[in-house]
Amino acid sequence: MALRPDFLSALAAFESAARHQNFAHAAEELHLTASAVSHHVRKLEARLSVALFQRHARGVSLTSEGRRLADSASSAMSDMEGVLGSLRAGEARGGHLRINTLHSFAYAWLLPRLPRFTDAHPALRITLDTEPGLTRFEDEGADLALRHGPGHWPGLVAHHLVDDALFPVASPRLAGLARVREPADIAALPLISDLARQGWLDWFRAAGVHGLPLRERLACSDSTDALEAAAHGVGAALAREKIVAPWLARGDLVRLPGPVVPTRWNYFLVYPAHRRLRAPAREFADWLLDDIRTHP
Repeated sequence: MALRPDFLSALAAFESAARHQNFAHAAEELHLTASAVSHHVRKLEARLSVALFQRHARGVSLTSEGRRLADSASSAMSDMEGVLGSLRAGEARGGHLRINTLHSFAYAWLLPRLPRFTDAHPALRITLDTEPGLTRFEDEGADLALRHGPGHWPGLVAHHLVDDALFPVASPRLAGLARVREPADIAALPLISDLARQGWLDWFRAAGVHGLPLRERLACSDSTDALEAAAHGVGAALAREKIVAPWLARGDLVRLPGPVVPTRWNYFLVYPAHRRLRAPAREFADWLLDDIRTHP
């Protein structure tokens, strides 16, 4: 089918309506009226002889045919935006990518693998925001976020990155460590905790240890601080597998006896479902998901 000019404008209206699942929001984005967007979509449906949306009292939703076309149209629009952006002077110098994540995950997991991306994109400027709160994807805000959570957030696309697990660690120089032979012995050590949803009580329960008093010496708001405190001999910490690797590799911390307990929450790459990714963000997302397959 020939892509005549009027067909292209109808495709643009459809692509926006499909992303928003809302004709009024698409109209606002395209500086049109909602009736104009609806007219474009109906014209496209008539040309294709298929229904692209289901209309109902609460709004619209894509049909299976509409989803196929939406996926293709979104990819095509992203490709064109990438090319157009690269022709602008600012983008020609590499562009800008803003990523939001937790400090502990950035330090222990993302930054060690990031050179494989930056070496391939030397002109791209990256801003890395590390905040414990939920990311707000607004104008001038983050393009992408790497988050620890349940894997489903309203209005966001979530791609699974890695699972995680918990086990206890301590400095090899911690006083009393020589007497630790089994999980119950860890309860006699001073303990360090963080703000994670699963803590020492969960781990001791999984280890089959019940009824022992626990001595919490320090509570930290960040996992990195908790592990640093443990490395300095303040006490034993409950470590997340994907965070503690640098301390174990340096020998600053050692694993203590007991089970490895899977976390209820894991790590995900997330971004808004209603907004197309800019070219740098799309390249980073594609690279990261591929990099995990080759460098678990």
